[in-house]
Amino acid sequence: MGSRRCTIITLTVTVLSSLLALTGTVAAQSPNRELIDGLEYQLLYVALPLTLFVLMILVYAAVKFHDNDDPQPTTEDPALEITWTAATALILLFVGLAGYSVLVNPYVSPSQAIDGDDRSQEEFESIADLPETGDEEVYVRGYQWEWQATYPEANVTTENEIVIPADENVTIWLTSDDVIHSLFVSDLGIKQDAFPGDYTRARTTVDEPGRYDVVCTEFCGAGHSRMEAEVVAVDQATYDQWLSENEGTITEAPEPA
Repeated sequence: MGSRRCTIITLTVTVLSSLLALTGTVAAQSPNRELIDGLEYQLLYVALPLTLFVLMILVYAAVKFHDNDDPQPTTEDPALEITWTAATALILLFVGLAGYSVLVNPYVSPSQAIDGDDRSQEEFESIADLPETGDEEVYVRGYQWEWQATYPEANVTTENEIVIPADENVTIWLTSDDVIHSLFVSDLGIKQDAFPGDYTRARTTVDEPGRYDVVCTEFCGAGHSRMEAEVVAVDQATYDQWLSENEGTITEAPEPA
């Protein structure tokens, strides 16, 4: 019996230690990633003590009543029932409020009504329809099986490289030529679908220059697994110089400093 109890306790401690180790991730590189990570940590900190509490009760019941030959139904306890119902309601309220505060953030869910424009994103069918955002803007087109970024003001185009200035608010307008694609940048916490004939919006600020992997997370055909790209964040001076030196061309991204 002692050996079994020690084994259960050891497994419980091991699982909880592994979950706690997940919180030791590197610093977020964008407000999107920071918001998502913060929400995950909040929920984890609530879930861990609850998990430990339930496991302790489970272990106690298993050890205490494992050889009970005459089990009896539990007696009614209104106070206890009210307590755990109220506790559950409070936990769900916390989870709902925490999740809502992240979901309505303009980086995670960019507003569909910008500068008084009350149209939905689904009505943005061309670049001319898009409202002013006040951000640095990049237009990204997905097609089987590549990503193409354009910068209309400078008439610059890149293939599978999305160049943006670091430490600046950036809006990425997404569309598709053929089927539904989905732009996912894990390190930056960006995920947005691209629909044929429509424009959708992703928004972020990249804290540090660097290269960040992009993949498509919407199955889009035989070459889906090869639909990879990079977000290349460079300092503002490098970004401006790169645009001016490559006007009217299809070019490669500059190297981050």
